Amino acid sequence: MKRVAVIYGGWSSERDVSVTSGKQMAKAARSAGYDVVEIDAGRDLAAQLTEANVDVVLNGLHGPWGEDGCVQGVLEVLDLPYSHSGVLASALAMDKLKSKAVFQQAGIPVAADKQVTRAEAAAAHPLDPPYVIKPVAEGSSFGVLIVREGANGPAKELTGPNWRYGDHLMAEEFIPGRELTVAVLGDRALAVTEITTLRDYYDFDAKYEAGGSQHVIPADLPAHVTEAAMKFALKAHQALGCRGATRSDFRYDDKRDRLVILETNTQPGMTPTSLVPEQAAFVGMSFEQLVTWMIEDASCQR
Repeated sequence: MKRVAVIYGGWSSERDVSVTSGKQMAKAARSAGYDVVEIDAGRDLAAQLTEANVDVVLNGLHGPWGEDGCVQGVLEVLDLPYSHSGVLASALAMDKLKSKAVFQQAGIPVAADKQVTRAEAAAAHPLDPPYVIKPVAEGSSFGVLIVREGANGPAKELTGPNWRYGDHLMAEEFIPGRELTVAVLGDRALAVTEITTLRDYYDFDAKYEAGGSQHVIPADLPAHVTEAAMKFALKAHQALGCRGATRSDFRYDDKRDRLVILETNTQPGMTPTSLVPEQAAFVGMSFEQLVTWMIEDASCQR
């Protein structure tokens, strides 16, 4: 019987979501017959894993440190097979500017953007409104601000006392229309889900609060859009060098028939409201089967 460490928690802004994801995966792994050890990851993770004496790691961490190649490097040093993407793919995908450069090179359409500091974005509009301000390396929509058309000036939150998302930002053209997402498992794109919410955009609360959003699967789209979204999601997964499970997010402007990729998530959520388990279920894979697939897919790069 494989002894599996499910690591979750950590200290990023996404800690609470990670704990929920990890506990859900641990429960499913036990149900599938694995010997499971739950580890709330600390900065002594290497010692925690060595003491646990495990065969494989199921990574339930989200956000900086757990999703950006750092913990993946620790697992490589320990020579412990782990789920999801490796060091380089994780680092590239977490950096919105670098991943978009990869997407463009692969022929995947993206929105126009500009790299800015927080001071620059707070001093003057970096792009003509409407545009979106995004921290370069945060997940779960933390720090995302929409500057609407006709706005008198940049977003005031950038100079507020509660800003904790760093000084390296990306200003990105706002794409009106519909929010779409596609999960990829290995070499297979699963489906296209449309996400609708009554909030201004698909923010943290919309993603994780019960009733915060509605998921339409399969999305009611023209056939060529469904085909393009699935093709580009798989292409993004491959271009970044990902493995395991990913989820790519898109915007579709149906008035101009324009589809663009926003980002690829290498550690997609595994909470009760998460999109990847929902798409897996749509193609006939139970949550327990999905977790089993992730464990058996685990590997090291070397």
